Amino acid sequence: MSRGVIQPSQQKLAEKLTILNDRGIGMLTRVYNIKKQGQVWKACGDPKAKPSYLVDKNLESAVKFIVRKFPAVETRNNNQQLAQLQKEKSEILKNLALYYFTFVDVMEFKVGKPTCTQTYCERFYSCGTVNFDLTRNYLDLVVTYITLMIILSRIEERKAIIGLYNYAHEMTHGASDREYPRLGQMIVDYENPLKKLMEEFVPHGKSLSDALISLQMVYPRRNLSADQWRNAQLLSLISAPSTMLNPAQSDTMPCEYLSLDTMEKWIVFGFILCHAVLNSDAAALSLWKLALQSSTCLCLFRDEVFHIHKAAEDLFVNIRGYNKRINDIRECKEQALSHAGSMHRERRKFLRSALKELATVLADQPGLLGPKALFVFMALSFARDEIIWLLRHADNIQKKSTDDFIDKHIAELIFYMEELRAHVRKYGPVMQRYYVQYLSGFDAVVLNELVQNLSVCPEDESIIMSSFVNTMTSLSVKQVEDGEVFDFRGMRLDWFRLQAYTSVSKASLGISDHKELGKMMNTIIFHTKMVDSLVEMLVETSDLSIFCFYSRAFEKMFQQCLELPSQSRHSICFPLLCTHFMSCTHELCPEERHHIGDRSLSLCNMFLDEMAKQARNLITDICTEQCTLSDQLLPKHCAKTISQAVNKKSKKATGKKGEPEREKPGVESMRKNRLLVTNLDKLHTALSELCFSINYVPNLVVWEHTFTPREYLTSHLEIRFTKSIVGMTMYNQATQEIAKPSELLTSVRAYMTVLQSIENYVTIDITRVFNNVLLQQTQHLDSHGEPTITSLYTNWYLETLLRQVSNGHIAYFPAMKAFVNLPTENELTFNAEEYSDISEMRSLSELLGPYGMKFLSESLMWHISSQVAELKKLVVENMEVLTQMRTSFDKPDHMAALFKKLTSVDSVLKRMTIIGVILSFRSLAQEALRDVLSCHIPFLVSSVEDFKDHIPRETDMKVAMNVYELSSAAGLPCEIDPALVVALSSQKSENISPEEEYKIACLLMVFVAVSLPTLASNVMSQYSPAIEGHCNNIHCLAKAINQIAAALFTIHKGSIEDRLKEFLALASSSLLKIGQETDKMTTRNRESVYLLLDMIVQESPFLTMDLLESCFPYVLLRNAYHAVYKQSISANA
Repeated sequence: MSRGVIQPSQQKLAEKLTILNDRGIGMLTRVYNIKKQGQVWKACGDPKAKPSYLVDKNLESAVKFIVRKFPAVETRNNNQQLAQLQKEKSEILKNLALYYFTFVDVMEFKVGKPTCTQTYCERFYSCGTVNFDLTRNYLDLVVTYITLMIILSRIEERKAIIGLYNYAHEMTHGASDREYPRLGQMIVDYENPLKKLMEEFVPHGKSLSDALISLQMVYPRRNLSADQWRNAQLLSLISAPSTMLNPAQSDTMPCEYLSLDTMEKWIVFGFILCHAVLNSDAAALSLWKLALQSSTCLCLFRDEVFHIHKAAEDLFVNIRGYNKRINDIRECKEQALSHAGSMHRERRKFLRSALKELATVLADQPGLLGPKALFVFMALSFARDEIIWLLRHADNIQKKSTDDFIDKHIAELIFYMEELRAHVRKYGPVMQRYYVQYLSGFDAVVLNELVQNLSVCPEDESIIMSSFVNTMTSLSVKQVEDGEVFDFRGMRLDWFRLQAYTSVSKASLGISDHKELGKMMNTIIFHTKMVDSLVEMLVETSDLSIFCFYSRAFEKMFQQCLELPSQSRHSICFPLLCTHFMSCTHELCPEERHHIGDRSLSLCNMFLDEMAKQARNLITDICTEQCTLSDQLLPKHCAKTISQAVNKKSKKATGKKGEPEREKPGVESMRKNRLLVTNLDKLHTALSELCFSINYVPNLVVWEHTFTPREYLTSHLEIRFTKSIVGMTMYNQATQEIAKPSELLTSVRAYMTVLQSIENYVTIDITRVFNNVLLQQTQHLDSHGEPTITSLYTNWYLETLLRQVSNGHIAYFPAMKAFVNLPTENELTFNAEEYSDISEMRSLSELLGPYGMKFLSESLMWHISSQVAELKKLVVENMEVLTQMRTSFDKPDHMAALFKKLTSVDSVLKRMTIIGVILSFRSLAQEALRDVLSCHIPFLVSSVEDFKDHIPRETDMKVAMNVYELSSAAGLPCEIDPALVVALSSQKSENISPEEEYKIACLLMVFVAVSLPTLASNVMSQYSPAIEGHCNNIHCLAKAINQIAAALFTIHKGSIEDRLKEFLALASSSLLKIGQETDKMTTRNRESVYLLLDMIVQESPFLTMDLLESCFPYVLLRNAYHAVYKQSISANA
């Protein structure tokens, strides 16, 4: 038809329809947000609450007056009632403007819509085959308009908002707003929107009913049962292998993936408005009944629903002669309540298997996305309809039995939808290549032939058709390879325009007479969308942003998914759905973008966090099981096995039955059949399913924020591993109980073995987890400020084990290189040997590492420094006597007299012994650390050792101390302990000069030397050859004397060797004097004390045996050893 013949009102119909539909959705968004004001979504106005004028008690009477008199509010004659609003008028104008003008926009939309719909009268409609775009957009506009007016009528505060705004406007500007009279009348007219709309649509009844009846070829074929789908092998690519490569074709291409939910809204709302046709047309009545039987409610917009049966019955009950229609509605309602739930449940069940098959085949052969693209979008649309149906009806259940509305497998269906969406996004270029070739090589040729064969083709239509052919012919695969951006929107709009021109009854080229052309063009339009609009097609067919407004149901579905192990592998679909949410926003309501965006972020974060927690809990359970199994292999459990073996032999000899044989470790791995499933098997299965979900996507983008599911798991594993390690120490502060280091190490290794196996399920760097957690455990506190195993064990060894040593309940046995409990009246709650022998100290070194052992050493040194501080105080008290004794060691009588003047001799020896015990423990720890590091880093340790052993004597002390510090960190023994030097250096007092400090250090050595003879009178000072020490730990004095002397004289830059020689001279002189004593009580352990001199020399790198012999006759030492060994033998006898 020539453009000149087209009436002005009929021009640009396609453009008008497109714009009106888009604006209608925008208006719906704004009106919806006004309705939801004060609830979760508060996009318009103040997001925190309703406007204060609607809830303020002082203004309540004024608001009620306005609502009661609406719309004719006489402001001048009612000043008393409205006086309270005077002060608020400027605020009312400011805050209610957004609401008021939204209502004005709705009115303008209402005014513009009839003008447009009148243009559609006397046109040909065929949703299925010919003018699909025209029919669809017309029906969409009708439904959008109806929905808009229904939701508007549901806004309770609409009269208050409009009336308040107009009052404020009149008080401010002296006159009502110019739109107020029409707006007020519209609000009153549409109190009962459907009744008013029925009257309004009487002139459009013919065109609307024609458009709806055109669905009779589409809707019944789409609204089938699952059995019918199954029998037809719907969506199956492998049911007919011979046709697998054939392109999926249909005469009603765009209707195949058209939403069933949309069609039902068209039918229900459409036939409510043009209800007369239900009495005259059997096809219309059939469509109406079928739609009423499928659902009990329809989605108006987002979570706003429309209960169709009740609304239709309420409308028809007032129409004379509609009893039959009312009975139809009631029958359909019963049918929907009794059968719709089960029918949709079976559909979902079918779609789960169909989509799984489709996704699997396309993952293996993505090239099939070309010919079978239609199947993909059909599958997405079908699944989306069923999911939305369930979501809507589960939230609005109208029957007692809810089984049909609870689907624990819904996650699986959503997951396969996401999988198909991912295939389309990933292999978009494959589809583009296919359809570019299809359009240029086939569609262009066929369309050209159809145009050539047209009997009548006006100039304008001919130009449009030719442009279609030329556009398609110019396409080439090279454009796809070059990454060219395609845009066929103009072509699709031209086809829409052509439908509008050719659907008029008087058109020269009537589209109804050329249905083949319409079918071909609809197919071409679908093919163009496969090239330039794949993302838009995914939104159209599979957008599930509606979950944003059903957050409670959304979270419930997620929890059900996690609780069912077989479904947990699909749980990733819930975070993926959060990526859909922003597609429900509209540019006419930008305020809600932040609220919906924040909601999508919080939900996505919550889902990923819960998934990671669930995986963490499963891993923890597996670790607990494995730790239990590892615990069975500990040496302490072999005693029972040995005991049973011995008893078994003796019982066998006597013929008596013994106790039941204990199961050996590892018996759980022996399976008699495959059906036997242990708890560990169930845990591993559940974990593998959940990890599949976590590992499904490397990251996902939600509202320009990137989420990485694996990082959630990593962070949770770090936190749980940290807590587990500390928990496995089983430290009890009240009873001072703690796990043995070897047992903890066994548990930690079992735990780590399980964590390492997680890399088989998820692509995460578990080594990073180990490094982060275990490195933190070597520090005093972890990153959260919580105590670590380093602080727990350090505290236990210092406050429990070493304190009991000081109390005389435990002794250090050099022969065993361990601390051992001594027989006492009050037995200790722990066996010291089980915590301090070589294997336990090595385990401790493995757990704490060099950093942790360094912290342990520093803590030990702090205790030593406090003891040295006390010793210095004692020296200061006895300074004058000690100064004289230092120069009088060759005057026995004078020395004896001076010795009697000394005070706190026992305290000095006791404190030096404590220092020696601490240093002995540190020596054990250092030796264990060296052994451990020699296994892990032998080459590095040997290099450090070689470096230490070859320091020239003339090396500067600062340089030497750096080397010693390095060596000490590797567990190597040093002539001068750098940690002790650092600890004692911090004791320097500002009130005492360096010379005075040096003198105190020298006198301390004197004090110790002259005090040694008093040890001979102590009963516990007897030397035991079996333990190579004394039960009162005085053998530790050797280490204390050497280490303290080395540290002090390094600090004060004195000669260590000279000071130790002086000490040896004093000590030997003092000990020789007890050889002349006749009192047996004073000299009962004289020989045992003599041996201390030998120990001191043996321990010292600065003293030699030659030097000792020059001070103390070797024959005395030899006799002393002989005496103590002889005494030991006689005591044992």
